[in-house]
Amino acid sequence: MALRDKAGPDFGGSRRDFLTMAAGLSAMAAAGFAKAQFIAPPASSGAAEAASDGPVSIEVKAEPILWFDRRDRARVRFGSLEYRSGLILTSSFPRFGGLSGWRADPKGERFISFSDHGQWFTGRIVYEGRAMTGLADVESAPMLGADGRPITARGWFDSESIALDGSLVYIGLERVNKVLRFDFSKGFTRSRGEVVALPPAASKLPTNQGLEALVFVPEGRPLAGTLIAMSERGLDKNGNLIAFLVGGPSPGQFSVRRTNDFDISDAVLLRSGDLLILERKFSWATGVGIRIRRIPLKSVVPGAVVDGPSIFEADLADEVDNMEGIDAHLTPEGETVLTMVSDDNFSIVQRTLLLQFTLLA
Repeated sequence: MALRDKAGPDFGGSRRDFLTMAAGLSAMAAAGFAKAQFIAPPASSGAAEAASDGPVSIEVKAEPILWFDRRDRARVRFGSLEYRSGLILTSSFPRFGGLSGWRADPKGERFISFSDHGQWFTGRIVYEGRAMTGLADVESAPMLGADGRPITARGWFDSESIALDGSLVYIGLERVNKVLRFDFSKGFTRSRGEVVALPPAASKLPTNQGLEALVFVPEGRPLAGTLIAMSERGLDKNGNLIAFLVGGPSPGQFSVRRTNDFDISDAVLLRSGDLLILERKFSWATGVGIRIRRIPLKSVVPGAVVDGPSIFEADLADEVDNMEGIDAHLTPEGETVLTMVSDDNFSIVQRTLLLQFTLLA
């Protein structure tokens, strides 16, 4: 979603690669590690729409971000995070941009991303040592609804959040406050999204401040089998952020304490059992602010108001933009790496950034 003033089958290789990734994610989940507005244009129709239904290979160029702090090039520690590397991503493909979420395989290589215009992007991150150097094997395809048409043909825009459960991919649609579930074992990005039943209160969230973050809780964790859905700025009677527990052992509603005008943009579940919530704020007076809070999963129960400490904060003195997605993976050395992606809102004054940090504590 936009910053606002506060007042075919390849997955970077082949379908088999994705199913291998899904199996890896499922195994990881069983071990207790869940992976982690632009005004929409008129939907196309007829022959032009049908011609756009298939996946296409695209080229994405990457410019390295050598330093995260614009003022101090020697600085690498930012709260509980250590900067690893970053990229500025560009493409001549007209639908590239607006990236609102990111999920990768256990190695942090093959990824699924998507735009807030209902467009899939898949591929792999290329590394040199521990630094990202680019993206390869990138493909794009429109998200399809249950009727086989692009979801935008129904006016369903602002696909803003993602969660994985094996080969199942959940996508949250903020504009209409719905969640779609895709089974990637049935056609990969050509699979069709089925609407997931949500609590009635979800439909009452603000139109452009609704479902913004999804997390699926794996086996072996409190709330196993639950889809956690958080709103960007849907507020309860006390001014806190509304969230839902969908399915699982104890479905219901809870709240995330809202502080310092921050809104939710994404979340990911760590191996430790903690939720990391990515937040942002914007005002014309102070610009962009980014924050990550750490919240114990065990504190998330129906009726709770959960809170946790900030472990990372950044602003326009740093290399940030409209950060909308966060994911986590483990390196062979046992380091937890966080990947964040920004939504450029298809604006010439914003950027698509891909940033990686090591979580130190």
